[in-house]
Amino acid sequence: MIAEIGLAVLWMAAALAMLQLIAGGLSLRPEGRQLAALVRPVAVMQGVLVLVAFGALVTLFVTTDLSVKLVVDNSHSAKPLIFKIAGTWGNHEGSMLLWVTIMAVAGAFVALIERRLEERTLIATLAGQAFISLGFYAFLLIASNPFARLQEPVDDGQGLNPLLQDVGLAFHPPTLYVGYVGLSIAFSFAVGALVTRNVGPAFARAMRPWVLGAWIFLTVGITAGSYWAYYTLGWGGWWFWDPVENASLMPWLAATALLHSVSVLASRDALRAWTVMLGVVAFSMSMVGTFLVRSGILTSVHAFAVDPQRGTFILALLAIDIGSALALFGVRASTVSEGARFSFLSREASLVFNNVMLCGILGIVLVGTLYPLVTESMGVKVSVGAPYFNPVSAIFAFPMLLVMAVGPMLRWRKDRLDGERARRVSLPLAACGLLAVVVLVGVELTAHRISLLPALGIAMASGLVPASLLPLVGRNLRRTPFAVWGMVVAHLGLAVALFGMASESAFTTERLAALSIGETRDVGPWQVRLDGMMPVAGPNYTALEASVTARYEGGAPIVLHPEAESFANPPGTRNQSALLTRWNGQLYTVLGEQGDDGRWQMRFWWKPFVPLIWVGGLMVALGGFLALLGRVAADVRRLVAKDKIAWRRMRQGR
Repeated sequence: MIAEIGLAVLWMAAALAMLQLIAGGLSLRPEGRQLAALVRPVAVMQGVLVLVAFGALVTLFVTTDLSVKLVVDNSHSAKPLIFKIAGTWGNHEGSMLLWVTIMAVAGAFVALIERRLEERTLIATLAGQAFISLGFYAFLLIASNPFARLQEPVDDGQGLNPLLQDVGLAFHPPTLYVGYVGLSIAFSFAVGALVTRNVGPAFARAMRPWVLGAWIFLTVGITAGSYWAYYTLGWGGWWFWDPVENASLMPWLAATALLHSVSVLASRDALRAWTVMLGVVAFSMSMVGTFLVRSGILTSVHAFAVDPQRGTFILALLAIDIGSALALFGVRASTVSEGARFSFLSREASLVFNNVMLCGILGIVLVGTLYPLVTESMGVKVSVGAPYFNPVSAIFAFPMLLVMAVGPMLRWRKDRLDGERARRVSLPLAACGLLAVVVLVGVELTAHRISLLPALGIAMASGLVPASLLPLVGRNLRRTPFAVWGMVVAHLGLAVALFGMASESAFTTERLAALSIGETRDVGPWQVRLDGMMPVAGPNYTALEASVTARYEGGAPIVLHPEAESFANPPGTRNQSALLTRWNGQLYTVLGEQGDDGRWQMRFWWKPFVPLIWVGGLMVALGGFLALLGRVAADVRRLVAKDKIAWRRMRQGR
């Protein structure tokens, strides 16, 4: 009965989305203005209904209802509760329902709390959101019904992919989906502003919290996904330029450019066309990523490789949604005024430059991701990986980082490099240059021979650390706005992450060894010894666990326990790595198979400063959160002040 209730309320939500679209569209005409009163409550009710539908699906998974096909295909009665819940979105249909749920709930929040935007523009925004939602409702109800029943219940389910049976699955996809859906809200705001010809600071102020929130969740989701793949797959890497990894990176790049652009429009009334266009591009990249992951054209650990017919459905949605928005932009672009002008030497100009660089990196990633798919369709298999992505992206990334170091020190509108201003602006570049020289000399003196890109990355990151802190110089730190703190922390986090990436690439030591019990090997500054093997039993798997003693430069022993795990439902294996983290890096150990000679295959990596990659990523997200907190607090203060003025006027009128 729960499945039927879930399907019924999903159909009702789709009907409300249709009503929201029709009422919103008609209310923009003079003869239909009375319909505007319907749009907000309908959007709220739609969000409630979809939330009920998703709750029904979670209930089916928690209770292991073996009459529902999706539960049978992706769950098992013996699974721990956390993986039963995570299994709800660890599949194609469930993840799409999660996507639609977040989208509908976000639309309901817009309808409930947004009061800064002109009513016509808000109604057009909600109508645009309903237009997007209708396509996904159609996809779920026609091609991907998550509540489909089996003709006959089975004895038990097939279980979840062993690689996905990790706590990271309970965290990584929902954060990414919140980011994707936040970009859909930004897209709807852009469409609504174009429809009503109301592209200005008020539109940007309403849009900015959603862009910032989406960007925060995308940052956290990508960071968490990188670490999940790092310790779960046992490959020893943190990023492989996998097409599915790129599918989440591309929206983040576009959202980063959009975030800076919308902030300039909100505070300085500039970059109007940039903001609208980037709002369309950012959500377009989310849709492209959705198509890549769910079309069946990719084979990946975390891709939902489904039948091509459903991929064609998504491609049609992408063409309709994005094609319509681009057509609208083309028609209304002439009505988007230029906004406030600024000089070549200004903070706005530095942001425009970095937006161009981000779009350049986005284009490189998009081409590198799609090119192998195009050639494979022609019968030629081509692999595009780090040898392409790393150096070509660096062409745009390093100039962007240099401008990022200087940009916050420039004035808005127009600046002049004379006297004290010249010294203040040149200080970040001087810091970058000095620390770059120090780092490169230090690398040379320690006899480390590293390639050009990691050396430049280490030098640039070292220079960006003090440059990121310079905007705080001369300020009263207690009175410094949260937005400034957010910028400083985010830029500092980017420098920290870059230092970790470059160090991992430059100094990693890898050792593949066949060890008998009691044998020792050296891995960089570590000495590792295989002490023994023992069987262990997990909640839903059995494993062979190694006992490995590690000593850093002959110091105190530390015991590690890498595992080779075997799952019965569904049958599969997983190498669970064991990590030993120090302040200056991480020892990474993986257990392999036993050879014919009785020795055990082991892989060891010593990765200097690799944890800084994820520390930096979380710092970037924290910077975004501080900025969001500051913006929300400012909006609350503005609304309170407006209410006080209205109350005072009302009392004076009496």
